[in-house]
Amino acid sequence: MPERDGYIPGVPCWIDTTQPDPEAAVDFYSRLFGWEFEDVMPPGSPNMYFVARVRGLDVAAVGSVPESAPPTATWNTYVWVENADLTAAKVIDAGGTVLIDPFDIPGAGRMAVCADAEGAAFSVWQADGHRGARIVNEAGALNFNDLHTWDVGGAKAFYGSVFGWETLELDGGLELWTLEGYGDHLELDDPEIRRRVAEYGGPQGFEDVVASMSPITEDRPHVPAHWGVTFGVDDADAVARKTAELGGTVVVAPFDAPWVRMTVLADPQGAQFVASAFVPENRDTRRLDIGVTAA
Repeated sequence: MPERDGYIPGVPCWIDTTQPDPEAAVDFYSRLFGWEFEDVMPPGSPNMYFVARVRGLDVAAVGSVPESAPPTATWNTYVWVENADLTAAKVIDAGGTVLIDPFDIPGAGRMAVCADAEGAAFSVWQADGHRGARIVNEAGALNFNDLHTWDVGGAKAFYGSVFGWETLELDGGLELWTLEGYGDHLELDDPEIRRRVAEYGGPQGFEDVVASMSPITEDRPHVPAHWGVTFGVDDADAVARKTAELGGTVVVAPFDAPWVRMTVLADPQGAQFVASAFVPENRDTRRLDIGVTAA
């Protein structure tokens, strides 16, 4: 896939995981995905922030849990915006919450931590020097950001108001978030994207997809609304085995789903994520709901 140098407003652009023991998480993910890390915090800083790289390009990060946050491990989603302050105001107008007011990260950008009307947390990112994930949609890199929600209608209203998202419904009831014009933006660096989508039998408008949405079912009453992340892998079964060998947990064993074979995993400190291998011959596989709990 082409290397990224920035995103358009309304597109998820970055992920990081906050961990009680960041150095242990660095060891786990470096061995699982082959990531190389650099702590970008100034010397003597009480917190750590390790940027993960593939081929020298940023893909994700591991950081310390903020002092005011619960000491739990989780993966976090960031959405690219033109103005973090104006977007934070939109979040409030749409019925959401600003958990951390907009603030500057010198030389990198400006951000705010928000939550939708159900409490699913995400961050907004107004870029300066940090241009988001430079590699996506390949093995060992971000493949999807996934909203798990109890209120599909409410989520559509909220994210439509804040980011201009619409939805594309696939066979089996799966809905994907779309942003008008995103496919045109991708086509600038990847002129073959629409041809490939059609070749694989993708529905019209699939090139505008920016994220996915999964309703939380009544058989999981303890699961709050939340954002999750999916990584691309070459072999979901092999990654599941390796996760267990490294002290993590296989939450949901590998299974076939439309277009992919996937598995739900957790790192040793409990942060959950999905590993997904693209399997074109699974295009007609019946959809299976996955029981992802809150990270």
